Amino acid sequence: MKVILGVGGGIAAYKAAELARAFMERGATVQVVLTASAGEFIRPLTFAALTNQKVITDLFGSGSADEVLSSSVEHIRVAQENDVLVVAPTTADLLAKFASGLAPDFLTTLYLAFTGKVILAPAMNTNMWHHAATQDNVERLAARGNYILPPDEGLLACGTTGPGRLPDPAWIAEAVVTIGHPRKDLDGETILITAGPTQEAIDPVRFISNHSSGKMGYAIAAAAACRGARVILISGPVDLPQPYGVELVAVTSAAEMRDAVMGHLSDATIIVKSAAVADYHVANPAPQKLKKTPARMSLELDPTVDILAEVGRNKGDRLLIGFAAETQNLVSEGRRKMETKNADMVVANLVSTEGIGFGADVNEVTLVLRTGGVIQLPRATKRAVADEIFDHALKLRLALHARS
Repeated sequence: MKVILGVGGGIAAYKAAELARAFMERGATVQVVLTASAGEFIRPLTFAALTNQKVITDLFGSGSADEVLSSSVEHIRVAQENDVLVVAPTTADLLAKFASGLAPDFLTTLYLAFTGKVILAPAMNTNMWHHAATQDNVERLAARGNYILPPDEGLLACGTTGPGRLPDPAWIAEAVVTIGHPRKDLDGETILITAGPTQEAIDPVRFISNHSSGKMGYAIAAAAACRGARVILISGPVDLPQPYGVELVAVTSAAEMRDAVMGHLSDATIIVKSAAVADYHVANPAPQKLKKTPARMSLELDPTVDILAEVGRNKGDRLLIGFAAETQNLVSEGRRKMETKNADMVVANLVSTEGIGFGADVNEVTLVLRTGGVIQLPRATKRAVADEIFDHALKLRLALHARS
């Protein structure tokens, strides 16, 4: 993907350097365009060093006549050579100029010449964001097909608290990848995904859980949204941002996750059960905090509901993908789980292997298929693994339909 990163003149301009790096980490080339006021907050050299590309700051250049002549049509060349225009931060001034069609500098002129997808990430003082003129400009730009990434809420540089913060650069990068992704082979699908751990209460301040970070499930959700699916993500407690374009249903316990899954099952065409659901819950959680004593304490545990098995009994013609986090006998355990739960695919991985266990950013999995196949995927980022899972899932569904 070829990205133009336009940077407006606000204090959040410093985050644009992180955003440029985030794009490059996702394989994009980045052409940075700074407004004059943005150059007061962060220097062009920073972006040139990060992107290894010339940073554009002036519509006409400032050197020889040849340079001025070349610069005068550069906005057309840049517009034609790139896929996506991202402006972050988009100041109130830029929103007004874009909405009104004003073109006094390179970025605004480029905006008028650009025919690809435009993604705007506003950032400003809360009162400026709420002003009727700003909101009117946002509505006009959205109506014209621009994608607006709403600002986050929190403490702003000006000392006020409210909406106006530029979202996390990694989140913006994922949103841009999702919007600009060329593959839409999951368009029309509704994919129900579970992710993260569950927490089973012992008392109001303690619980039983596991080491799942939710990273694999969130990567699967992001990949599915990127490829055009409607995604419903049912997540246990994790410290991860909501993927762009994904409907998030937050739960805590296994019972809550079961209710959420069964409540959304009728909407789904593909179900991916990647959550690490607790196998047991405390039979009678204490209503008040338990006090420490010298005596040994025992907990009476009951099995939690088997969500994957219940979905398997009620899946109909939906494709069901389960996960198996194992420490040994990977393929045999994956196949056993597939048969006993009536899954169509089980994604099995050895969580005891260094570097690919809970919390890691990479994974190495084996796909056990209903058709009898076993596919070993090489170690890769969890996002790359997620795409591989969907690639094989679509092939598997075609094979299963051909058999029926």
